[in-house]
Amino acid sequence: MMKADNYEDIIFLSRPVSEKHPPMPLHDRAAQFAPFAALTGYDAAISETARLTDHRIEPDEDTARQLDEQLSRIRECLAERPAVEITHFIPDAHKQGGKYVTVSGNVRRVDTYTGELVLTDRRRIPLADILRVTLTHTQPKNG
Repeated sequence: MMKADNYEDIIFLSRPVSEKHPPMPLHDRAAQFAPFAALTGYDAAISETARLTDHRIEPDEDTARQLDEQLSRIRECLAERPAVEITHFIPDAHKQGGKYVTVSGNVRRVDTYTGELVLTDRRRIPLADILRVTLTHTQPKNG
């Protein structure tokens, strides 16, 4: 006669304990059942791909003309260290595109040799990356 499959023969037996090996700590025991990361870096790659970037806006003729006019006004009052607000493009280091940021500061010089607008705090903004410049006010030159 076959026994019912309800484990009555072993259900009340004590758990086997090794005399040679100490029991594994619960923390280590849980770690062995943690998911296996076969594709190391996969999550980071997916996150990078999903990160959005802006496309560089190529200014039309009117926008380019307005930008040139603003830069000319700034050059005329450089001795006064004019305060400006600049919207410019920062290319992304890892993928195509980038982002537009708006910064404020006082202009130290417009360097046509390097093609940069240099602020008094030594930030350099490539002229080719500037989308908009707004002259906010001028202040007396300090040194």
